[in-house]
Amino acid sequence: MDVWLDVALQDIHHVVSIIPTLDWRGGLLGVRLLFQPQKIETLFMEYREAFFAARETEKKNPGKEAIQLFPKNLCDFLERKLSTYFTIKSYILDPSKAIEPSPQETVFEMECLTDNPLKGIVRINMISAQRGFSDTEKKELSEVERTSLSSQIRGYYDKHLDPEKTPSSEDLSILVATEQARKVFDQNLETKFEPAIKELEELGYPGVTNPQITISSKVTTTEMLKHDSAVQYSLGAKEEGFMLPEKYNGLGYQNLISIVFDLITFRDGWMRKGKARSTDEIIEPLQLVLVEEPEAHLHVQVQQVFIRKAYSILRNHEKLGTNNLFSTQLVISTHSSHIAREEKFANLRYFKRLPKGFECKVATSKVVNLSDVFGEENDTDKFVTRYLQTTHCDLFFADGAILVEGSAEHMLLPHFIRNKYSKLNQRYITILNINGKHSHRLAPLIDKLALPTLVITDLDSAEPTGYHEKAEPARNKGLISSNYAITNWIIKKNLLDDLLDVSDDDKVVTKKSVCDYQIRVAYQIPIKVTHLDVEVEALARTFEDSLIYTNWDVLSKLNATDPGQLLKKLKDGFDAKKSFDSLKTTIFNELKKSEVKAEFALDLIFSIAPEEIAVPQYINKGLTWLESVLCTEVN
Repeated sequence: MDVWLDVALQDIHHVVSIIPTLDWRGGLLGVRLLFQPQKIETLFMEYREAFFAARETEKKNPGKEAIQLFPKNLCDFLERKLSTYFTIKSYILDPSKAIEPSPQETVFEMECLTDNPLKGIVRINMISAQRGFSDTEKKELSEVERTSLSSQIRGYYDKHLDPEKTPSSEDLSILVATEQARKVFDQNLETKFEPAIKELEELGYPGVTNPQITISSKVTTTEMLKHDSAVQYSLGAKEEGFMLPEKYNGLGYQNLISIVFDLITFRDGWMRKGKARSTDEIIEPLQLVLVEEPEAHLHVQVQQVFIRKAYSILRNHEKLGTNNLFSTQLVISTHSSHIAREEKFANLRYFKRLPKGFECKVATSKVVNLSDVFGEENDTDKFVTRYLQTTHCDLFFADGAILVEGSAEHMLLPHFIRNKYSKLNQRYITILNINGKHSHRLAPLIDKLALPTLVITDLDSAEPTGYHEKAEPARNKGLISSNYAITNWIIKKNLLDDLLDVSDDDKVVTKKSVCDYQIRVAYQIPIKVTHLDVEVEALARTFEDSLIYTNWDVLSKLNATDPGQLLKKLKDGFDAKKSFDSLKTTIFNELKKSEVKAEFALDLIFSIAPEEIAVPQYINKGLTWLESVLCTEVN
């Protein structure tokens, strides 16, 4: 691991042990931490000896079945003795090579002379995910697992507030009161234990030379906090006495309070607040706080409030705030899309799983820096940032993505997947509703994440000239598609006649990023419809009319008592035995009205059970493709 620090010249006293040359005058300093053998000669000799001894012993096996004794190989040997032979060593890096795209080679002659060259420079604190809020009376739990706010408060009191440590004038009153309490308690103990001690004396103890038994208590302020109910929650006015111990509070609140109190403790310990003050101890210029998965037990709103406030808590001190003398870095690992959405892209680092065999024989991960995902701030950056901050950032935690551009698709797609694509339903899929022709704006982000992506969009047939007015789809009329995702992002053709004949393979594009991945577009394709015993070709412009043509037989027999506006007109047309061309024009004219499109999916679900709705063929092909890609990757 390479650690880079940007250090001003006036802070040279912190970094004297890692300065590469006497010519350094401020700027970058780098340290490489390597986990490597302490003495490779010793490792080689002892492994060689153990390996050949095991092989010789195996030869003496009288049985026919072969056995493998320890160590079978070097990995087997190190599995038991890794800490014996390996350690972390540090090396000074060349600042002039810091900006090179690939890591610089290790110069082993530049090994640091101290075991920890970052000591006194970086103060590291961590809150692990396993905070173990459980019943404190369960004896089988370890001390770490029984961490509670009571124990945190005791630790904070002992370190920062204990009046018995370097007492000041304001501590005298509590010390006097404690001493008085101790004397009263001792007098009480002496009276109560007197009969028992006299019984001991009747047995000849203590003798002439043996020491006398005296009962003396030790009352300290810290001892008063050493019980599980030191922290309580009031259920009403405190004087009414409705109090419960902290272990009876909800796990979410326990988790939140515990994390926040830890952050306060880290900050005050770093700043040597209260009794932790030391005149000769240098405060580290940088505090690094690591929080692992804070979302445990927290509902969505609390997660979002926490992530907004956590950093400000770490800086809430008179020596911190906006002061640049001391720096704080907060690193949070999370699986929560609600936490991710609260952060700017510049602050996000995405761990991309690479498939086995891509760069290594085993599955690995690569860290993707999302700070430059959209380059300079522009309209696309603004759109995606605003969009993801008003929805869930599920893209970061998905195996694959489906982008849709309408509310009807977004409403019905989960039903399709749940009822008709069982394997795909077992994968982690995020369905993002862009609500408009903006799916292409997510292209830079998808490329960074290298997610297999299905873009379900509309053909959007339009006139080739003027303002590209909506046009009823038809062949050989020179119509175009007005959908940017089709014409400029994936297919890069705009003539309707050409798009209707694009093969399934040509709708898939392979991209290169941190690893190879594919994007497929799915838009309306010709549908065979039988109307009045005649088979005709139906060309759909949007999801809604494609859904109608795909379910033509079902809709023609629909007997709903309260159908929606469009369904009612279709039902009337079927009853009047109108021609297909007449019905097709009715569908096109009705779907030009945005309010009709918004209501259509709800009307259809109300009239027909979702599992009985046939999936339009263009969506079926797209979902089948995504299912095959994701199931192949997993297998």
